[in-house]
Amino acid sequence: MKPSEPQRRLKSTTRQAIAGIFERQDYAALGAIYCHDGGEEFWQEKRGPCQRLGVELAEVLLGRLRRGGRSLYVGAGVAEIPILAMETMELDRAVAAYNLREAEVILLNQACKSFPFHYRHGDAGAAAGIFDHLWIVSVLNDPERFPELSALSYGQANPAVFDPAAFTRERAEVRAIAAGCLKKLELPGLVTTSVEEIPWIAEWCTTHNIPCTVEEKDYPTAIVEDPVCFIRIGKGVS
Repeated sequence: MKPSEPQRRLKSTTRQAIAGIFERQDYAALGAIYCHDGGEEFWQEKRGPCQRLGVELAEVLLGRLRRGGRSLYVGAGVAEIPILAMETMELDRAVAAYNLREAEVILLNQACKSFPFHYRHGDAGAAAGIFDHLWIVSVLNDPERFPELSALSYGQANPAVFDPAAFTRERAEVRAIAAGCLKKLELPGLVTTSVEEIPWIAEWCTTHNIPCTVEEKDYPTAIVEDPVCFIRIGKGVS
């Protein structure tokens, strides 16, 4: 679907399935994973917007992905539930959804039993095969994993305490993560990422002399609140 075409809507059965998965989540346990304290209050605030904005984003992607394709998800969690449900239930797509936190993977899979997708514990770089869609949202700028790089990305770096050596190490790791996933992307392909992560995707494309086009519109998210955008990669992407 071209961005100017009418947006498709999820089937009522898919919406009901998504609502059921959100209802079954163990938010007390998830709160301990997502927050150092105040996890219960966090999910009381974020649960509704997470489901609603996730459904809205799933409907946007519904018209951009082809039936029967494959998607690779890096750092998939609660926010990705509506999109994973849309891909598998409406487009018969295969999804490989990776998460480095084993405890979260267990909780998510318990809530998603009987549905045609599950979460995998581990590094997405280990995924086998080729994918026509890469989801990598708020991974390359994760403040817990990449504190110096994240601070710089968000314009919050303090020059008095900024650690350039740590930043150099973090930048090398981020480049490796991006390259390890992007090399699995079938061209032309689609990348869903946060606006702050565009430079890493664009850098990889430039280095490999591959054209890329960033769609003008971005979309809100609920948990980390980074706006999400789409990047079309490969020949004929304009």
